[in-house]
Amino acid sequence: MSGPSRREFGFAILGLLPRSEARIEGGFVFESETEGPDLGHRLRDRAAFPAPRSAKRTETLIIGGGVAGLSAAWRLHRRGYRDFAVLEMEKQPGGNARWGENEVSRFPWAAHYLPVPDPRQKLTRELCSELGLLDNGQWSERHLCHEPRERLYIHGRWQEGIEPAVGLGREDIRQFDAFHSIVGELRQTGAFRIPMEEGLARSTPAIRSLDQMTFSQWLDNHGFSSPYLRWYLDYCTRDDYGTPLDTISAWAGLHYFAAREPHELGPLTWPEGNGWIVQRLLERVGSHVHTGAMARQIRRAGGRWHVLAGNAEWEARFVIFAAPTWLASWIMDPPPARWPFEYAPWVVANLTLRRWPANRGLDYAWDNVFYNSPSLGYVIATHQSVKTFQPETVWTWYMALAPGRAADQRRLLLGGDYAWWKEAVLADLERVHPDIRHCVRRLDIFRIGHAMPRPAPGAIFHEERRRRAEPAGTLVFANSDLSALSLFEEALHRGVRAADHILRLASRAGA
Repeated sequence: MSGPSRREFGFAILGLLPRSEARIEGGFVFESETEGPDLGHRLRDRAAFPAPRSAKRTETLIIGGGVAGLSAAWRLHRRGYRDFAVLEMEKQPGGNARWGENEVSRFPWAAHYLPVPDPRQKLTRELCSELGLLDNGQWSERHLCHEPRERLYIHGRWQEGIEPAVGLGREDIRQFDAFHSIVGELRQTGAFRIPMEEGLARSTPAIRSLDQMTFSQWLDNHGFSSPYLRWYLDYCTRDDYGTPLDTISAWAGLHYFAAREPHELGPLTWPEGNGWIVQRLLERVGSHVHTGAMARQIRRAGGRWHVLAGNAEWEARFVIFAAPTWLASWIMDPPPARWPFEYAPWVVANLTLRRWPANRGLDYAWDNVFYNSPSLGYVIATHQSVKTFQPETVWTWYMALAPGRAADQRRLLLGGDYAWWKEAVLADLERVHPDIRHCVRRLDIFRIGHAMPRPAPGAIFHEERRRRAEPAGTLVFANSDLSALSLFEEALHRGVRAADHILRLASRAGA
């Protein structure tokens, strides 16, 4: 195999010898001449771009067609405001909520569910009501995750749920109970909320101090040494934030548990994951979205903004910067202060199976996780199907390249060729499904260099984060990374908050 060596990767699932197997089609996705890392790297390398061929005007320009940008557009449109445009670099909007489809099923390329929002999350529930997910306080069973929801492969067998329950001793159980007790106390403080800004105002000095240490340090301070507990917490932080215990802020690690109810209904999920929500938003605002239009320069000229994007030069009175915030330093003239956070790289693979692998023990669940694996396991796109017989299926496999520096992991990400990454995926799945290679007929891989911000110690109460998260002026930021937490609810909140700010400015300007 070409690409990085097993030593460079550091994971035992790689470095295996090729073996005889059925031919598996596939390749990297979103990496054509006009998409993927090459286009972004041209921007990074200050490469020359063709001169714009047309000039366009709009009152408000939204840069970025991910969930934050589409949420801003949804809010503007819902308030009767129509003079806006959304610029999206890729051919398909949605950002981390993009999706794919083949003859078997639709499937997600990243975000694949929405936790059922509690009554305090008014904005998310407002959107859910409009999309038909919530009606008179009742959640649609069609969109709630069907049983069985989760299972964990541990000690050679499957158990129900992801929190380890097989092989634990008394001390392990005591530590789990003690951890959940502390989380319950933190939940009651109200300092951990979604969206996170609603809780920050309630933070005490003791809670703010949690952002000055790693989650691992906090666990050490509280005597939490159980390998089962620490694996579980590490899995959770890698899953939501692409960050392991030893580098994530203790505040962010505890927020994962304390911000939500302990026994929530759901989650809400679809074959295409959160792409289902993106499609519903596009039904409302899709006519305003321009794809293949990467913003490469933003400059102020008089009282208006000029934006070079795609083959056009746009002129606008207001700009909502809903793309990842770190990009502003590369395209704004003059550039703002450097955005001080790392972003986690990820690998996502979608496997189309001609038949299901042999399965022993518990039935297949929607989410299937392996204890002590560097991966995050896989979700089954066809799980929500009501067909009585589903001979073929699609699995979505996830791995956050969490250990070490993000820049080093990005070099690893791009260093392995398709054959090398395909082997990584199959070798991990083979630990649990020995016949997986004879079941897969297609395996496609998405390499995401900057998937989500890493909430390292100091991120939550960082001065630059809090300054840029507060809408001000005629150019406002709106990406979920303003929260340092890559959550759908945070993206929705940031997009809507930016839109409300622009609506106030537009109202005064027109008065």
